[in-house]
Amino acid sequence: MDFTFTEEQQAAAEAARGVFAGVAPDAVPSPALTPGAVADTFDRPLWHRLADADLLSLLLTQEYGGAGLDAVALCLVLRESAKVLARVPLLESCAATAAVQAYGGPELKAGLLARAGRGEVVLTVAAHGRTGHDGAELAVAARQEGSGWVLDGVQTAVPWAYDADLVLVPARTAADRTVLAPVPRDAEGVSLAEQFSTSGERLGELRLESVRLAARDVIDAEGAWEWLRELLATGTCALALGLGERVLGMTSEYASKREQFGHPIATFQAVAVQSADRYIDLRAMEATLWQAAWRIASGAPGALPASGDVAVAKIWASEGVRRIVQTAQHLHGGFGADVDYPLHRYHAWAKHLELALGPAAAHEEALGDLLAAHPLA
Repeated sequence: MDFTFTEEQQAAAEAARGVFAGVAPDAVPSPALTPGAVADTFDRPLWHRLADADLLSLLLTQEYGGAGLDAVALCLVLRESAKVLARVPLLESCAATAAVQAYGGPELKAGLLARAGRGEVVLTVAAHGRTGHDGAELAVAARQEGSGWVLDGVQTAVPWAYDADLVLVPARTAADRTVLAPVPRDAEGVSLAEQFSTSGERLGELRLESVRLAARDVIDAEGAWEWLRELLATGTCALALGLGERVLGMTSEYASKREQFGHPIATFQAVAVQSADRYIDLRAMEATLWQAAWRIASGAPGALPASGDVAVAKIWASEGVRRIVQTAQHLHGGFGADVDYPLHRYHAWAKHLELALGPAAAHEEALGDLLAAHPLA
């Protein structure tokens, strides 16, 4: 088996490292000291730099001004973004445009994709449902009226909802099918209520009351939502991996300099063993991430559907990133909770990533259902 990244994928990661090199993880107020959102909007200057570096159009084909790369390349870029806690809707916008490209109609693609790749249009996805526990597609009802669709329902914890131009909303029809509806934030019948993540970012509760959309804009292709959900979950795993790598690096640097009893604490067996365990977590997170990303990118068959690999990756990402930041806090002592030191920010972001798109328990249940439906020989 060849685990080497292609030259194009490596070039995307290198470009991302260049763009994110000057990003400071503590550029906004600490979420520990801020009662509301840490900022009114995402990092717009960084967003424009990502567009200039062609990193917003990675997954788009040349027809729409993109590089025609795959989920592996996107995850490499997301991994770099998480190391600096980049405050941009990179995952949501790229995943949404990829879903439109793969499943959308010609008019929707022609009017949206090239502009999104240039950063002129920002997309996000309502992927958490009404409670965060039930399927997101069950939170909104879609019905056909005349030549269009009408949407009613509520989606909670929509990331970047106040900043996006379009929210891609999964909705259930009376025929028990799921459609994807690109809802303009300022459309009639759309309202938002503020919610806040542990990371201090502003989320939105999206309420839809008889929101009307033209039929040409709604994606009703079979499997579109499932594919998008898997890509989002895999991207979340990439973010968790990048964050975990940075936190373990911070911990290693601190433990090698902090002395007790005349020796660096990194030389103490208890510290070394805990750090080694977290390194093993990272390697497991990495292996399962690339397996899931490869299944999505290649469409290769396996003993289980690709959703099984995604579930395994998300289980490791959720549990692994939690253990990594907890160990980092422990080994840093009181210094780790100091609001003038960035570790507490990484801890807050890690908690958000742990629960985003479902905690480990939800994916363990989904994996169990898949194993029951596809017995392994």
